[in-house]
Amino acid sequence: MKRFHIALAVRDLDESIQDYSARLGQPPTAVVPGAYAMWRTDLLNFSINPSASRAGELRHVGFEDDAAPEYSSSTDCNGLMWEAFSAKEQDERIVSTYGVAVRHA
Repeated sequence: MKRFHIALAVRDLDESIQDYSARLGQPPTAVVPGAYAMWRTDLLNFSINPSASRAGELRHVGFEDDAAPEYSSSTDCNGLMWEAFSAKEQDERIVSTYGVAVRHA
């Protein structure tokens, strides 16, 4: 499975979880209360982190790709960071960066 990844900074995590759950038609796949939320849809891997001073800013983009041998990142010609990772790698990074997530379907 290959999904496009978008990571955004948000003003309020709980309010954003409600808003984006309605927009995406499903609850987040994983939530670390106060720190992080992520949705996996058929085509999209979408994550948010609270950062009031950067609310609405694109943090980075990339691809969740189960064929990715390991996490990698690079910066494009416009200064935007692109990441490539497997779902397993992302799940491990969530725990190491934010703590254990509450998992949904």
